[in-house]
Amino acid sequence: MLKYLILLFVGIPFIEIVALLYSGKWFGLWPTLLLIVTTGVLGAYLAKREGIKAWQQFQYRMQTMDAPGLALIDSVLIGVAGILLVLPGFITDIFGFLLLFPIVRKQIRPLFVRKLAKKIQNDEIIIVNGKRIK
Repeated sequence: MLKYLILLFVGIPFIEIVALLYSGKWFGLWPTLLLIVTTGVLGAYLAKREGIKAWQQFQYRMQTMDAPGLALIDSVLIGVAGILLVLPGFITDIFGFLLLFPIVRKQIRPLFVRKLAKKIQNDEIIIVNGKRIK
């Protein structure tokens, strides 16, 4: 767990700073700043649009008494995409944009489901009457 935290708080910002510096060197200051602002605005718009679609899918599944599992997973992945898009930098923006595409989320969903199932199987997450305990 510690190695993931080190990667998260040291590795990713380091890579982002290097990418921003190279971008500034290759394109110049103003085009780099414009690109950062553009990806932020476009990302926010796309995250909102996809989030609304996921929410509508969730509501539909609840109304038809279907399990909302995939809609919930999509909502989580769209939330992660939104967070990545808010962070300054190009690498996080790329991953954030990728998560906004339904085809990419469809490929990632099985990994998410397997990880969640493993945690439930190992009693790291216990579900009783629809409530998470632990």
